[in-house]
Parts: sequence; C-alpha cells; structure tokens
Amino acid sequence: MSKFQKDLTQGSVAKHLILFSMPFLAANFLQALYNMADMFFVGRFSGAVGATAVGVGGQVTILTINLISGLAVGGTVMIAQLIGANKQGDVKRTVGTMFTLYGIAGIAMTVLMLVIDPLILKLLVADDAGPLAYAETLKYTQICMGGLFFIFGYNAVSAVLRGMGDSKHPLYFVSIAAVLNIGLDALLCGGFRMGAAGAAWATVVSQGVSFLLSVFFLRRQNFLFDFHPKSFRIDKDILRQLLKIGLPTSVGGTTVTFSFMVLTGIAKTIAGIAGNTALSVTGKVNSVAILPALAMQAATSSMAGQNLGAGKQKRALQTCLTAIGITLVVTVPLMLLAQLFAKPIIHFFIGTGSQGLDPVTAQACVDQSVIYIRSISWDYLLVSGVFNIIGLAMAAGHTKFSLVAGLVSSLLVRVPAAWLLGKVLGLGLRGMGFAAPIATTASLLIDIIYLLSGRWKKSKITLDREDFKL
Repeated sequence: MSKFQKDLTQGSVAKHLILFSMPFLAANFLQALYNMADMFFVGRFSGAVGATAVGVGGQVTILTINLISGLAVGGTVMIAQLIGANKQGDVKRTVGTMFTLYGIAGIAMTVLMLVIDPLILKLLVADDAGPLAYAETLKYTQICMGGLFFIFGYNAVSAVLRGMGDSKHPLYFVSIAAVLNIGLDALLCGGFRMGAAGAAWATVVSQGVSFLLSVFFLRRQNFLFDFHPKSFRIDKDILRQLLKIGLPTSVGGTTVTFSFMVLTGIAKTIAGIAGNTALSVTGKVNSVAILPALAMQAATSSMAGQNLGAGKQKRALQTCLTAIGITLVVTVPLMLLAQLFAKPIIHFFIGTGSQGLDPVTAQACVDQSVIYIRSISWDYLLVSGVFNIIGLAMAAGHTKFSLVAGLVSSLLVRVPAAWLLGKVLGLGLRGMGFAAPIATTASLLIDIIYLLSGRWKKSKITLDREDFKL
C-alpha cells in the first residue's frame, strides 16, 4: 500500500470523519480565503465595480471548472473503492488516465473560453454599471481562463490524494497558494492598483506555483504516477468508467453554477449594479459558510467509498449520518452570525468609495447585499443533509442521482422561485435569497427518499478488470 493511502474501513467513524475532513476543511478554507482576498482587496480599492468584476468573473471561472470537475469526483470515488478492494494495479491506471484527461481538457477549455467569454459577460453585467465594470470583468475572466491548466492540474492532484485517504498533502499545497495569492493581491491590487486584473494574476500565479510544487514533491516521494511524458496515457476501459461516474457530476455542478449565473441576470433586472454586487459579495461569503458541509461531503465520499468497496454497507450509512450531525454543529452558528452581523460582513468587502458609481448607487450596493445575505443564509442549515447524502451516493457511484437532484433543485425550483418571489411578487433580493433554502428543501426531500430506499447499497462501480465496461 502506498504511504499516501489510508485505511478508512476500521476504527471510529466519527474520529475518521473529523481527522479526514479537518485538513480538507482547512484546505478549502484557505482556497476560499484567497478567493475572498481577491474580493477584499479589489472591493476596498475599486469598490462595487471591482467587487462585481471578481464576483461575476468568478462565476464564469467556476462554471468552466465544473464542466470537468465531475471527472475528479469520479476519480476520487474509483480510487477509494479500488483501494478498498485492494486493486492496486487499477489504482495506478486510473491515476494515469485521470491526469492525462485533465491535461487535454485544460488546454481545450482554455481556448474555448477565451473566445466565448465576451459574449457570456454581456449577459451578466448590469447596464447601469457602465463600460468600466464590463471591461474590468472581462480582464479578470480572461486572465483566469489563461491559467486554467494550472487550476485543473491542482484539482486533479488533490482529487487523487483524497481518494487514497490522504487529505493532508492537499492542505499543504493550497497553503502555499493561499499565502502567495494574498501577498500578490496586496501588492498588485493595493500597491499597483491593478484592480480586478491584479486579483486574476494573483490567482493564476499562486495556483500555478502550488501545482508545480505538488508535482515536484510527489515525484521526489516516489508517487505511483511519475509524471513522465510517456506515462500520460489513457486506458479506454477506465476512461469509460470515469466518464460514466464523472459526467453526471460535471453536468450537475455546471447546472448549479449556471443557475446562479441566471440569478445574477435576474438580480441585475431587479436592482442593477446593486444586484450584481449583492450576489457577488454574498457568493464569496457563502463559499466560506458551506465549507464544513463540503468538507464532510468529501470525507463521506472517500470513507463510504472504501467501506462500500470492502462490502461494509452499515458502516457506510453510519458514516453519512454521523457526518450530517457533525456538520450541523458547525453550520448553525454560521447561520446565526450571518443574521446578526450581515452589515459588518458586507462592509468588510466593500470600501467607502466605489469607482465609477455615484454615492447613492454605492450605498444601494451595500443595502441590497445585506438584505440578500440575511435571506439566503437559512440555506446553511439545509445543505448539511443534502451534501452528505450526496456524498454517500457518490461513494456508491450513483452520480446520476446527484445529477437529477441538482437539476430539480437548481433549474426547476431555485430559478423559478427567484423569479417569482423577486420579480413577479416584488420582494426583490429578499425574495431571491429565500429561493435558495426553498430549492435545497426540495433537494433534501429527494435525498431522504433515496437514503431510505437503500439504493446506495448497490455500487455502480465495477471493480474487476474484466468488468471495466459500461
């Protein structure tokens, strides 16, 4: 067994979940921290226009990453189950196929997004923001698209290590990126006043350095994949399995991100630049608030995956239920903080001045952001159940289920509810915010039915080499 692997099929469930999730939580927190640093430094020195550029441009970047991120989830689940079944040869072939596929996708997506970015942004940036906001958003997005290869590479390395039960080394790599990103944000945005473009360069450079250092480290540690050019090859059987598991997750993640982009479009029709700003700033706050649920989902997926691979269904279920309880302990206080300290939180990101905006519009950006964060923060409680049940489904390879649940929640509930409450009934951003917990409630009901059905006990992943077929 590789020294990067860890057996999660024995010992205390709660202890394993906490020990596994803490480095992942810390890594995601650091990643969110340097994303928030982009918002903080740009917002403080460029005001609502800069905050909008980072927020809207960030949505496009996340949409692009989600297009293939499901393949990383598929790789994590496959590696976890193969390790649980002691299929070391297939683990190595899966890692090689995954890295090769991510490299090809990184190059292809970079070219595609550099071409279509201007068209997408014209639909999202509010007209009353003026040409400056569009120009800043375009610069931010195009620079980030130019660095997609490094972003994809980092995510691929982290996904492989998590599948092996190792959540510590991804923490080390993202720590390097976080420190470098925050330092570059301060220098480029605060010192050189480069605005959103400076934040984008900080992100690309920091993730590039982190990825290259992770590859160098793994090669020095005799990792099972040596990163030599001749080792980058695709195993067709494993590729089919990766696509079978990963594509539904990619489509689901892309759909969720797309739904938030639609919400951004709705918000701009309701409150103009103030609507763009509210969704941009609150999006960064939410990215931190849901981290405990995301960390537990990753822990549930890896731990339940190993246990399902080892034939321990009861322990897999126990993993999911324990994770829900642990997550709630953390998310309840976070929801209360958002309710009680909404205004100071928003002021932290948006400075007193706002480049290109009059004082009345600038103040409206703050006021609308406060309204929106107070209504959407109720969602923090509900994601505790949704994320962990989806983690169990992913562990079983039932990514089509997560896709269906995501489609129902995002497109059939969240978007229509936001339009109805915010636009038709005239509740504005307050109504739009409540659309999120309403949609998550619908998803939670579907997830509970799935959990009670016991379908998760039957894994969709074929572990024998001769059965690596769709």
